[in-house]
Formats: sequence, structure tokens, C-alpha cells
Amino acid sequence: MSTGTPEHQRHLIADIGGTHARFALCTSAADIQKVDMLNSADFPTLPDAIHHYLDSHGKPTVRHAVIGIANPVLGDHIRMTNFPWEFSIEETRRSLGLDTLHVINDFTALALALPHLPKEELTRVGGDDGVPGCPMGVLGPGTGLGVSALVPAPTGKWIPLAAEGGHVSFAPADDRERMLWQAARREFGHVSNERLLSGSGLQFIHRTLCASRGLAAPEHTPADISRRALKEGDASCLEALDIFCAILGTAAGDLALTLGARSGIYIGGGIVPKLGDYFPGSPFRARFEDKGRFSAYLAAIPVFVINSAYPALLGAAAHLDTYPNE
Repeated sequence: MSTGTPEHQRHLIADIGGTHARFALCTSAADIQKVDMLNSADFPTLPDAIHHYLDSHGKPTVRHAVIGIANPVLGDHIRMTNFPWEFSIEETRRSLGLDTLHVINDFTALALALPHLPKEELTRVGGDDGVPGCPMGVLGPGTGLGVSALVPAPTGKWIPLAAEGGHVSFAPADDRERMLWQAARREFGHVSNERLLSGSGLQFIHRTLCASRGLAAPEHTPADISRRALKEGDASCLEALDIFCAILGTAAGDLALTLGARSGIYIGGGIVPKLGDYFPGSPFRARFEDKGRFSAYLAAIPVFVINSAYPALLGAAAHLDTYPNE
């Protein structure tokens, strides 16, 4: 909600993915304004997209910016994994006339948003209420698979992790998943969780299932597969979606155990929040808890689907609040 803050006191925040680039202005995490979502492919460079956004809102003067991006941030030069944008952080800062430009992983931004998410924008999928003061994990399949976490610090603040957990090795849990692993191994070499837990991963699962039965798979988009599974009862699409959710359950359970995330696991990204009532009844939760001697440990951990429209923008704004002098 706008507070009437002068334009020169507003900051630019962004959430950059392989499909969409989202921008907004803010003064804090409690005051996010003028949210726009652009198609990344419409712009040859990130600065072009930023200039377009600022021009469309009257060219406001901004001095500070935080960009969450679907990519590891290892230094000044950024080259996106799932989209052909690359840039220098310092050159971009200078070209935009900014005093500061912070570039963080998009799921680091999403992790920072977790304490600020309204309860009415979360759907709980099993578990108890969670244990306050314990780590929180977040993952989300979309164009890729993002993974991060918040770890409590002795000061009472939260420390976000800049992680690339989407690229850990996929471990099949049954014969169908072993077949998928073998097909992915032939096609890609290393088989990461992201190879299956992403939009292209859902397509791969569907295509491989059809091929295993001697059928030619139609060229469905990820949205087509979900729609045909949930609205039209297409058996092969529903099977692919069930497998996708089961594998996501394994990955989420692994993350919970690795972190000791007894405060909860959160699921974002562009796929799961669109699955509606199907997801809580999908194979996800059973697989999440299927950890042998630690099944009871996981049964107590809540999982929340994030239904907020722009949670990573909220996290980018929270970064400004948390690290104002960085």
C-alpha cells in the first residue's frame, strides 16, 4: 500500500527468472508499489528491461536496488543458467545511476520473504504447527528448481542461504523413477533434481513415460500437462504429474532433514501454486514422510505452498530492510 513517499526515496526491486522479469518500487517490505511483470524474452538485456520499467512509470529517481535472479551470484559477472542474459553488476549499477545495486539469488530473496508472508497466502500440506526458532527451507520448481533456507542467528535475525540445491543428484525411489533416471542419464549425463523438477522436467517425465509404452508424446507445454491431467482426466498426464509431485516430496523431505527445518518447508515457484486442490492429495506428502526411521520426525514438519503473487519481490524489499548498509 502506498504511503505517499517521495519518488526520490523509493528503491527498485526485481525478481528475474528465465521466463518473467518482475519489477516494483518500494520504501520497505511493508510498502511495495507499481508491480509489473515483463516477458524476459522481449528484452535483449537486463538494463533494457529495467529502463523500460522505469520509463513506463514516469522515470522515477532511484538510488538503491535489489535484484533477485535465478542464477548463482559468484562475483561481478552474471551469466544466467536458463536464459541468455549476462551482465556486470558494477557496470549495470553505473549505467543506471545507482548508489548501490545488490544482486542476490532469487531463492535467497524468496527465503527472506518467509517471515513476512501473510498466513492467508499460505496453504498448509500436512504436519503440525512447526517449532519456532528452527530453520525454514524453501524450494520451488519453475523454469528451474530453486532451493534456499533461513537459518536463525543468535541476534534474533535470520540468515538466508545462497544455495544451488536444485542441482543435487536425483535419486530414484522406485522402478518408474529408475527408468526416468536411466533415460535422463542417456540424454543429459548428470541427472540433477532440476532435470525432473521443473517445467521442462515435467515435459521430460511425460515424454519418457509415453516412449516407454511405444507411444509418441504430443508436444504439450507444462501448463498443458497440468490442465489435461486435472481438467480432462488424461491418464498419461496425470501419471506424469503424480510422479512429479512424488519426486518433489522426496526432495522436500531431503531438504527438511538436511536443514533440521522443523519450522517448516515452503514451496514456491511457478508450478505447484497453480495445482490447487490436487496438490494436498497428491503423492507429495506421503513421499515427504517416507524416510524410514525418520518418518515420524518428518510427519511433524509442516509444508506450506506459497500463494502470494510476488513473494520474491517481498524478499528483495526485506533484503533492503535487513542489510541497509551492505
